[in-house]
Amino acid sequence: MNLSVNGHNVFLVVIVTFLASAILVPLAKKCAIHTNALDIPNERKVHTKPMPRMGGLAIFGAFLLGYMLFARSTYQMISILIGGFIIVFTGLIDDISPIRAKTKFLLQLAAACVVVFYGNIIIDHVDMLGLNIVFPVPINYIITLLFIVAITNAINLIDGLDGLSSGIASIYFLTIAVIAFILNRKEGLDTILSLIMLGSTLGFLLHNFHPAKIFMGDSGSLFLGYTISIIALLGFKATTLTTLIIPIVILAIPIFDTGLAILRRLLNGQGIATPDKEHFHFQLLKMRFSVPATVLVIYGINILFASVSVFFVLGDQKLAIGIYIVLMLLLLFLVIKTDILFQHNHDKKSKKPRKKA
Repeated sequence: MNLSVNGHNVFLVVIVTFLASAILVPLAKKCAIHTNALDIPNERKVHTKPMPRMGGLAIFGAFLLGYMLFARSTYQMISILIGGFIIVFTGLIDDISPIRAKTKFLLQLAAACVVVFYGNIIIDHVDMLGLNIVFPVPINYIITLLFIVAITNAINLIDGLDGLSSGIASIYFLTIAVIAFILNRKEGLDTILSLIMLGSTLGFLLHNFHPAKIFMGDSGSLFLGYTISIIALLGFKATTLTTLIIPIVILAIPIFDTGLAILRRLLNGQGIATPDKEHFHFQLLKMRFSVPATVLVIYGINILFASVSVFFVLGDQKLAIGIYIVLMLLLLFLVIKTDILFQHNHDKKSKKPRKKA
């Protein structure tokens, strides 16, 4: 098999961006300390000491190097770069001094608009359950913008434990690259971006897995979510992904967690941006899993969801559907048994009546 993309060896792309990211992390750490961009522990946090949170700078720096060395300059790539600058700038501001959720949303929407209207990266139709649903103008633009912003925030919301978001993102990028090679769609922009981002994210993960030396912050989690959404759209347009359901399945855990977080807050009469400590990873921690064990369990579930996508592409739909059903039943069990959606009264104890003297 020819393991090259755009004339560059796959392993060279990943190794160069991996090393660049790993080398840039200490510099990003110094920048975070210098600007006081620190994640201070509180009742919602797992860590016990202030942590620098500008790791996204290292990921973005390695991404830029990978673009310059391995990617082709097109109007779509330029739109992705401009949008990426907006996203990382938004995250950096929030890492240094938190900004309002409304402001973050508007800046994310601005980045998405650049990609949609300048890059012309749009969802025109969706293949689902044998149906082809065509979206007319302007519905297609609205759906695409919402997709980008939703995935961007899904990755941001699940960034709660050492190595969690970076690991999930790495699994996504690897899966998309594998699917591209299976379908012999190696020359697409989505393929080279997946490989560049895989190396960039793994280089950061080297410093971010438990016990983490640095957090990626919003500059990293927002950028990862942004690139994940763009790669999904590019793959769908280039038919690397035969259906948009494939990237959604790979991202099942972040989407599942985000959807339940929104529903949970609405049921509790809270704003959807109100932070809490009931996310999926916190539920596993309540089950007495350690931080690394919790992260590895979620990695495992995510890999199984990714395998569903790979088997689907290979044409083994029975196996893909079988794994998917088992995983959905597992998630349903967790919803019922944990506080991820409804609060259970764990303090109730069977009280025996006192015997009278």
